[in-house]
This record gives sequence, C-alpha cells and structure tokens, in this order.
Amino acid sequence: MSQWLDWAKRLQALAQAGLTFTKDEFDRERYVELQQIATEMFERQSDLALDEVTKLTHVDGYPTPKLDVRGVVFRDDAILLVKERSDGLWTLPGGFCEVGLSPAQNIIKEIEEEAGFHVVPVRLLALFDMHHHDHPPLSQHYYKLFIECELIGGEAQVSHETSEVAFFTREHLPPLSTARNTQEQLYMCFEARWQKDWITLFD
Repeated sequence: MSQWLDWAKRLQALAQAGLTFTKDEFDRERYVELQQIATEMFERQSDLALDEVTKLTHVDGYPTPKLDVRGVVFRDDAILLVKERSDGLWTLPGGFCEVGLSPAQNIIKEIEEEAGFHVVPVRLLALFDMHHHDHPPLSQHYYKLFIECELIGGEAQVSHETSEVAFFTREHLPPLSTARNTQEQLYMCFEARWQKDWITLFD
C-alpha cells in the first residue's frame, strides 16, 4: 500500500507543478485529469472518503514539502511529551510552521500553546525527511525539524489539542503518535541530550 501512496503523491506533485506553470489549456486539462487519478488512488488506498482526500491533497501553487517543528525539552533526564486529543497518543510538542514566524518562533509558540511551558530554542538536533523514517503513510510530504529548547518557566497546562502533559525517561516512554515522531527519533533526542558537540543530523 505504501508504494501506491508514494506513486499517487508523486503524480499529484507533478500535476500540480504542471498546473502552476503551464499556459496551454490542453495541457491544463491533462494535468487536472492526472490530479483526479492521483486523488482516486489515494481514496482506494486509504479509509478516507473522496471529498476528504481531495481536501488533503489539494495544493495551491508549486508543491513543496511541509515543515513540521518538534520541540525537544528536558527536565533532568526526562523529555517533555504531550498527549494528542486526536489519537490519544504521545508526541513531542509541535506542529506545522506558520507563515511569518521563524522555526524558532514557531516552536516557542507550539510548546507554550500545547504544554504551557516557556522555552528558549538552543540548537537544531535534526532535520529529517519523513519518507526516510518509520512513519505511517501520509498524503502529504513533510520535513521534520527537531529543535532542542531550554526550559525557562511556565507550568504544565493542556490545550484544545492536548489532554495531558508529562516528562518521561528513555526507559518509560508511553505509546507514541508515530505520524508525529517515532521511538528512534526520541532515542536520538536522548542521545543528543548531554553531547555539547552534537552535529545536526539530516537526510
């Protein structure tokens, strides 16, 4: 199934790129048809209805990967995680980068909104392509930025997106929301914790 979704995503991206740059109406019709085929492929290979798939796969302008920031915050040897209301699983706080905010500003905002803590970003631990990691198949293509942050204040507080906030040691991680972060990625965060000469990882 994953291979079919990869093909569908690639078809969708090529069609969208063609629609962005073509000036020929006949080519435009062909690209629109390619988009429809890709959308139907998504529908056949997922549990979503056609209109839901259309919303997920619709992109304006030239298609590029989305940026997802994840905040890495430690208290002693325990890492900050939040429990997502959407799936009942745990993740590093974070989300899509918003237009007009830098990655550092985005992660400050996400951690405060989702967990209630105030932080200062200190270093970029990794920039990963989700396709190179053990995430479930998704309709969009994401790059994930893991930003280590220093905890400077605030207190644990849930939000409309999160139902619990807690710190976990490496040996006692809870069930993870693997669409957002994998166990191996969290292990990477623990490995970087005390390494002052850590070199940013990237795919």
